Parts: sequence; C-alpha cells; structure tokens
Amino acid sequence: MSDLKSGVAAAVLAVMGSAVAAIGAETCHADRPGYDLTAREAQAVYDCIADSLQAGYESGDTRWIPADYVAGYRAWTKASTHPAAPGFHTNRFLLTWVNDVGAEVYLQYAEDPVIPPGTVIAKESFSVDDDGAVRPGPLFLMEKTAAGQAPETGDWYYMAISAAGAPMAVNVRAACHECHSGFAHQGMLGYPVEEARVPR
Repeated sequence: MSDLKSGVAAAVLAVMGSAVAAIGAETCHADRPGYDLTAREAQAVYDCIADSLQAGYESGDTRWIPADYVAGYRAWTKASTHPAAPGFHTNRFLLTWVNDVGAEVYLQYAEDPVIPPGTVIAKESFSVDDDGAVRPGPLFLMEKTAAGQAPETGDWYYMAISAAGAPMAVNVRAACHECHSGFAHQGMLGYPVEEARVPR
C-alpha cells in the first residue's frame, strides 16, 4: 500500500472512529458484527478490500464466463451508493453495477420493467462475521437473453466467479432462479435496498 493510500485510509478510519482497521495491504477487520454496521462503516470495509476483491475475481480462468464482464464491470453504471446486506446471497453485503445496455431501465427500479436483451448486472459481495472478520465473496452476474432463449429462468443467464477467480458451477434453477422468481414483478431483478439505490 503506498504512503498516500495508507494516509487516506488512516484518515477515513480516524473520522469513522476506527470502525474498520486495515492491517497490511489486503487484511481488513470491522470492530462489530456485519449486521450492526452502519452504511458508512460498511463502505469503509469495502474501501479497504475493494482492490483485492477485484484482483481476486480477475486472477483465474473465467472459462465459460465472458472475461470482459469480469474485467470491465466497474466501468459500468453503478446502481448502489454503498454496500448493503438485504438478506439474500447468504447475508453478504452487495454492490451492483449494470452495463450500458440495461442501465437506464434498471435505474428506474420499476415494477414489470422491459429489460433489453444484452443487459448484464454484476454484484460484488463480501461478508462480515460476528467477530468482525471480513471475507470476500463471489462476483454474481446475470445476463438477459433474447426472448425464448432460456425460458426456464425467465430468459436470464446466471453466473458467478469465486473470490479466488474460479467460475462457480451452480444449479441456476435451485441456487439462483428460485430466489429471483420472488421478484417476478420486477423482471426477476433484486434491486438494491431503497436506502442504497443510486437516485433516479
């Protein structure tokens, strides 16, 4: 970590009452369980792990997952103002990005949206356990296909990259679509919680 980066991190932590402590370049810790973190404290955790989180996603062979999705999602439109843990994805904190194809529609947070084919959504994730230990989580991706191409999942492809950069082989119907079906009125989209949404 450069002197400048260390100084900035130290200043942020001091302002926030040391809610998060950075130890070395990649090890971060919160001083309370994840469910007790404020939005600012969750953001501080993310700021501490952001570089290593993305580096982990990019460290492996993406195989069947388009490499440009993994390498380029942070250049997409951000739909989250800060990390939030809505209770899905095993209570991980999530941050959401949407590519140019779907960003305008997604950011309406509408019911029954018309999602353009080619829309890709990326959700970074991390967890904070009861002891304040911070663990990077997978990068979750979903891509809207042409109508009728994947009818069993509402024409969505679901993908995930582990924190170590390996594609995750999952039963998309059981592990992904069954949960997203609960958002059928939102086009299968689990939007960020309201307080974490980028304003329309």
